[in-house]
Amino acid sequence: MSSGSQRHTDDTGCLTVAGGQIGGDLYFPGDKSISHRVAMLAAIASGTSTIRGYSEGEDCLATLAALNCFGVEYAWNRDILSITGNGLDGLREPAGAIHCGNSGTTMRLLCGLLAAQEFSSTLIGDKSLSGRPMERVAVPLRQMGAEITTSNGCPPLRIDGNPGLGAGRIEIEVASAQVKTAVILAALYADGESSITAPGLLRDHSERMLPLFDCPVQIEGPTTLVSGPAKLQPVEFTVPGDFSAAAFFMVAACLAGKGVTRLMDVGLNPGRTALISLLQNMGARIEVAQHPVGDAEPIGEIHIWPSALTGIEVPAELVVPAIDEFPALCIAAACAQGETTIRGAAELRIKESDRIEAMAVALRSLGVFVETRPDGMNIRGGEINGGRVACAGDHRIAMALSILGLVAKGPLTVTGTECIQTSFPGFRNLLVQAGANIAANSEKGTPYGDQ
Repeated sequence: MSSGSQRHTDDTGCLTVAGGQIGGDLYFPGDKSISHRVAMLAAIASGTSTIRGYSEGEDCLATLAALNCFGVEYAWNRDILSITGNGLDGLREPAGAIHCGNSGTTMRLLCGLLAAQEFSSTLIGDKSLSGRPMERVAVPLRQMGAEITTSNGCPPLRIDGNPGLGAGRIEIEVASAQVKTAVILAALYADGESSITAPGLLRDHSERMLPLFDCPVQIEGPTTLVSGPAKLQPVEFTVPGDFSAAAFFMVAACLAGKGVTRLMDVGLNPGRTALISLLQNMGARIEVAQHPVGDAEPIGEIHIWPSALTGIEVPAELVVPAIDEFPALCIAAACAQGETTIRGAAELRIKESDRIEAMAVALRSLGVFVETRPDGMNIRGGEINGGRVACAGDHRIAMALSILGLVAKGPLTVTGTECIQTSFPGFRNLLVQAGANIAANSEKGTPYGDQ
């Protein structure tokens, strides 16, 4: 077994889309959020877990590489990933600092996993990750006795392991599933029952997954009860298709579809699917056919027909569950009749980029009226000009802007699209398969990040 290596070479440096129609049955890479979590849990299980459909985006590969630095071995056999867990107390002290690349999920979840170890760790990241907030995860872990030092609230992080973490009642102030999962991971080591409460409707992948590892949890409204120390058993697990990856094709099928487009075997976790409701509110014809329950997660097909969209005011309760899909929603808004208003989404400013500002700059350059505010924006739909736009090194913005090329008045070139490797290495190929016209002069670049 080994730490593996990047297995995809779809490293397009810029992407030019010149119209096209979207249709057919489309399949998506494994869910990024679920992949991170199943790898972390498999690493501390006692035995070898086998995982189908693990995401091969750079973020999830960064998680595997980090776990390998702690003595966790893994191997690929085609699309099946085997992870040999060392048990709850089997992680080893790393030889040096752990590089998390561009992955905030890797870094935040590792905080929980490492807080109770008998050794110290240092977590670093690339330039983008080094500016992202980490006190949000350090604060609740400190309530349990963790010793975490940030650099003015950001990476690098130093985690001085404390095997004596205490169970207790943990109140998380930020509506973040990453933070909640980090605390859950730490609670697996604490002696006694931990009560973990977070605001908002959050994705609950960790809570659904833990019973598969023979670690029961109790859910009481917004509170998760976890008892430790836990003993996790290995699993066989299939990762569903990534809803956030499918989101771009959902919008594309509304704007430039031919007949019905079917998004196949997509994860339908209730904390992830708010974009469906938002697009339906805008007038999209979307139907969901759910399959029998799979490995803890609801999975199904999403059917989309070409639709004339109308601007809406985004309901406050859908902001948190749709936070990763806002770049895709902005594209729908730019093509809708009337104005779309987004409020309460200040979190967008501290993602891989300032997504409010980056989307506003790009859309304005294409002739779209955009008005920004600290926690959101107004987008007035209209004609989309062709041209050349930058994506601020942000994978979700790169994919969102590419979709606009389907309906722009001329070819649209998105530069810097190598960052798509972060989450969706096969994006360009699937876009072509779905019916987009991709210019032959789309350039090649080098993979984003320094993993």
